[in-house]
Amino acid sequence: MAAGLNKVTIIGNLGRDPEMRYTQSGTPVCNLRVGVTERRNKGETEGWQDHTEWFTVACFGKTAENAGRYLKKGRQVYVDGRLQTRIWEDREGGKRHSFEIVANQVLFLGSGSKEGAESTGNAFAGSSDFRPVSAPSNEFEPPSGFVDEDIPF
Repeated sequence: MAAGLNKVTIIGNLGRDPEMRYTQSGTPVCNLRVGVTERRNKGETEGWQDHTEWFTVACFGKTAENAGRYLKKGRQVYVDGRLQTRIWEDREGGKRHSFEIVANQVLFLGSGSKEGAESTGNAFAGSSDFRPVSAPSNEFEPPSGFVDEDIPF
């Protein structure tokens, strides 16, 4: 049987400060609440309205340490990861489900506070999990001398 694909990518803002904790073996874990807002047209009578979807994001290891250290409520982030289902019993014995994103990569977007990563320059230069995002480069421009007629279709 072929392998499947479980991939989630979101860009949103933190709804609260990160929550840091550690497993019994000492692995850092950081939970984030990320709100992703989109504008929806509710028709002529209601007009355009914002709708926010909230996601729980779990980060582990170095990613968790960096998130807990540098992120604050309101900061915009890019999260790339996989969707995971958690199942538990509530107080009445009923089965409950929740979904969370287990982050493979978290990038800090937008401007940060003066006390955070921005005051230290590129605080994540040595980390593969966290990189500040800069303005888009011109890497997708065609090479000089390229003519549309060179495309065979």
